[in-house]
Amino acid sequence: MKKTIALLTVLAISACSVIVGQIPLQLKPEQKLAQLKKAVTDNLENNILSYWSSKMPDEVNGGFYGRIDRNNQVIPDAEKGGILNARILWTYSAAYRVTKNPEYLRLATRARDYILTHFIDRESGGVFMILNAKGEPADTRKHTYTQAFFIYGLSEYARATGDREALKAARDIFRLFEKNVLDKESNGYFEVFTRDWQRSRDRLIGEKSAADEKTMNTSLHVMEAYANLYRVWPGKRMAERLRNMVNIFLDHIIDKNRFHLICFLDKNWNSTSEIDSYGHDIESSWLLYEAALLLKDPALVNRVKEVSIKIADAASEGLMPDGGMLTEKDRATGRTRTTRSWWEQAETVVGYINAYELTGNEIYLNRAISAWNFIDRYFVDKVNGSWFTSLSPEGVGGGDKAGNWICPYHSGRMCLEIIERVSEK
Repeated sequence: MKKTIALLTVLAISACSVIVGQIPLQLKPEQKLAQLKKAVTDNLENNILSYWSSKMPDEVNGGFYGRIDRNNQVIPDAEKGGILNARILWTYSAAYRVTKNPEYLRLATRARDYILTHFIDRESGGVFMILNAKGEPADTRKHTYTQAFFIYGLSEYARATGDREALKAARDIFRLFEKNVLDKESNGYFEVFTRDWQRSRDRLIGEKSAADEKTMNTSLHVMEAYANLYRVWPGKRMAERLRNMVNIFLDHIIDKNRFHLICFLDKNWNSTSEIDSYGHDIESSWLLYEAALLLKDPALVNRVKEVSIKIADAASEGLMPDGGMLTEKDRATGRTRTTRSWWEQAETVVGYINAYELTGNEIYLNRAISAWNFIDRYFVDKVNGSWFTSLSPEGVGGGDKAGNWICPYHSGRMCLEIIERVSEK
């Protein structure tokens, strides 16, 4: 509690100062949106991607390095995570698609080539979870969450370039999901498998017990991946599987009374968790609507629109007076995690821009602007580049700059979403 109060005191003092780059809430909506677009465009090109482009390519072993520490030092012998590499592929592919900058295409192609050469498991299908620094398999388990991001990244490269080999690789993983990962009795997708797709009970993203057989987090990113694959591979089967993911959220993962997401569930979709994950709430509020919109079913879109707004409202329980978003709260203990992460701040901006677009309610726009102001004030590293990945209760930014879970995906996607959404207005 003392640390939380200390942070609030620091932030309150800062809020009284004139901070360069902050977007005033008193502006008209169109002015706020224009300034937000300008700010995130600059941040994307001159802070996020410039950092990753200059520091991450591994010119010795190929691909990209696996880690940069909090002191901006590359760790050359760090393992190369699948999540990181798939997200790098998505980020540079999307950045090229939106900006047409050929440098982003070069790096997207570098990521694509490395993934197809080193991460694809030619023996059992799918992708390896982790490689060593030289590009050799270090963890051959098939992790559904990790595999989903390869579908996401490969399909985005295909979307940006029309590349057939990347699309085929994404389709191949999708088919393995439907064959090996799908729970054919109770629906949904299990979490972890051996190299040859035999189910295991390893706990890799926060599961606490053997009862936690399905997770909100994996389900969210399977839906996200299927939505992106559907963009470049539309068809009856893909539409049906995407619709199934939307319905899984509507029927099982969203708490119908509280409109928070249920983070962990058993095989039959009974809750095993009392965690409210505010970052995932706000992220799902816009990803769910995006997925429904692609299916072009007015009844489904209207249903999801209503639910998405309710999820965004539920997530606002995690908003702080400084504009930032808390990570999570454990309702069983009443404890709230006071160290904040970069990713939920980025998702807060997109989630409330989406809610503003759906409702026209300026309260949501102001939440998005306040969240960006918070990011700009505390998370953007204006000395060394990129973003800090965590903020201590005392208001000090830190954490590794790159790692298996730390990538330009959340921050870069937030910028790209704003650029595209504001351009359409």
